[in-house]
Amino acid sequence: MAAAAPPPPPTPVPEPSMGPSEDSPLGHPIFTRIRLATASDVPHIHKMIHQMAVFERLTHLFSATESSLTSTLFSPTAKPFYSFTVFLLEVSPNPFTDYVITDPSFTPLVKVINLDLPIEDPEKESFTTNPVHDISVAGFVLFFPNYSTFLAKPGFYVEDLFVRECYRRKGFGKMLLSTVAKQAVKMGYGRVEWVVLDWNMNAIKFYEEMGAKILQEWRVCRLTGDALEAYGTTD
Repeated sequence: MAAAAPPPPPTPVPEPSMGPSEDSPLGHPIFTRIRLATASDVPHIHKMIHQMAVFERLTHLFSATESSLTSTLFSPTAKPFYSFTVFLLEVSPNPFTDYVITDPSFTPLVKVINLDLPIEDPEKESFTTNPVHDISVAGFVLFFPNYSTFLAKPGFYVEDLFVRECYRRKGFGKMLLSTVAKQAVKMGYGRVEWVVLDWNMNAIKFYEEMGAKILQEWRVCRLTGDALEAYGTTD
């Protein structure tokens, strides 16, 4: 699967608030929620992974199906934060009232952000999760545990971070990655790490602004495809 590739760095946005203040008008509020994804979200996750492959120019490597994602990400034995985990970012023009906790290990994070202009989403219909409450998916982050022998602590590895095009540069990518980092701190983990394509300077700048160190001395090594399958035929 492709390495993590977030949207370009967000422009400054107002601090999230729960309503208008005496000093500024309400503007255009967008209500956001980060929650644990479930198997029913796979169609939306699959479409976003394909959009990410297009962005990364790696569609020739894209072979995931809804069925394969469901069986690997949401197996009956999978436990959030101790296996593959997906945070889903949902948005709505209305306050969230369907507070459904899909797993007791994580309470959905709800915020409202005031924007200068409304967001036009040409794909809204195909990314709707709750048409009654006008809720749609704006992005996701997929991560899983790893381990540092130097720290003698587990950590999280972020495989994918993606925000749909019309929602970029609003701070949503930072919200998703920050939620992973907060969960790592909550669990006493030692680090959160990921990789970035060397040509994606917007992503590199975004990560550096979040305080991440870009490790120039490390290179990713990967066995996949025929090279990996060859080991299945050796003694």
